Amino acid sequence: MGSVAVSRRDDANDLQASIADQVTTIARKNLAPMALAIDEGTLYPSELLRRLGDVGAWGSHVPSNGAADLRCAIQSIAAIGEVCGATAFMAWCQTTLVWYAANSDNAALVGKFAGKFATGQILGGTGLSNPMKTLFGIEKFKLKGRRVEGGYVVRGALPWVSNLGPDHLFGTIFEREDEPGGIVMFLADCSDPATTLQPCKPFLAMDGTGTYGVQFRDAFVPDELILAGQAGPFVKKIRAGFILLQAGMALGLMKDCIDIMEEVGPPLGHVNRYLPQQPAQFRELYAEFEKEGMALAADPYNPDESYWRRVVALRLRMGDAAVAAAHAAMLHCGARGYLKSHRAQRRLREAYFVAIVTPATKQLRKMLAEF
Repeated sequence: MGSVAVSRRDDANDLQASIADQVTTIARKNLAPMALAIDEGTLYPSELLRRLGDVGAWGSHVPSNGAADLRCAIQSIAAIGEVCGATAFMAWCQTTLVWYAANSDNAALVGKFAGKFATGQILGGTGLSNPMKTLFGIEKFKLKGRRVEGGYVVRGALPWVSNLGPDHLFGTIFEREDEPGGIVMFLADCSDPATTLQPCKPFLAMDGTGTYGVQFRDAFVPDELILAGQAGPFVKKIRAGFILLQAGMALGLMKDCIDIMEEVGPPLGHVNRYLPQQPAQFRELYAEFEKEGMALAADPYNPDESYWRRVVALRLRMGDAAVAAAHAAMLHCGARGYLKSHRAQRRLREAYFVAIVTPATKQLRKMLAEF
């Protein structure tokens, strides 16, 4: 039996390595030429996202026999992030949507959507920015709902939800008006006429990420779309995965910033050596983050409070390091990095997003202070 278990583990490792390799190839060959258009907001890469789903990028972390492993998913997002931070963010949105559906106890929902999310047949995102802030005492729930026959009626608006389109879905939470303290997590269907997508004002970066304001005007949410009737325990179950999958964004961006610094070494190294932050320092930090991230990602259901604290602390450090690495890359490039045609300035803009996407640096610091 032991040899069988080892064989299965080796097969799984080979499959995950194959997925990461295929994602890397697609990112470098197909995504790289699109990065500028995605950054400028003229392209939302839906077909590329579906192609990544075809090679398994969105399904490697689906739980099996009560366990889950996020390592391949993080590696895939990192490979995408080396090329384009905006697409890495969309990859996080898609893998997080899969994470929600795969962890739901709603058999009808799982049967209808989990596989299609995991293969990229259906694309979508995560609308937990407001709920995550609310659950940690920063905001109040923006969506309200009440029970009706066969489901709920939901109203309210979310200012920013990403990786959306007219046929997409996303996960979010409403507060029950008919049950004090009750909160429900559900899949929102963007094709519902009572659910409206509103374009956002231009961002500093990330404009090609399918980000919209979403309004619910008494939208009916059938029981089939309920991820968790009691959202509190469900969020506690999926929260480590929600945060750890973001590690891919930071790792990919840091890796490219290190590459940028090394690329300008031959012509500028004689003066860049006087800068306080060098690529070798960031390589060491990257290795540390990767080791810790992979260790945590292998056990996302760990209930220990010490484990959860490590997740939060790592996410905070990675956000800070992403900004530091991008800042250093700009300084190493000098004037050439200040050109709009150079990716260094794009990486800096993307790095600030890693630091402010929920949970943002300030929320993470608040969470750590309250442990």
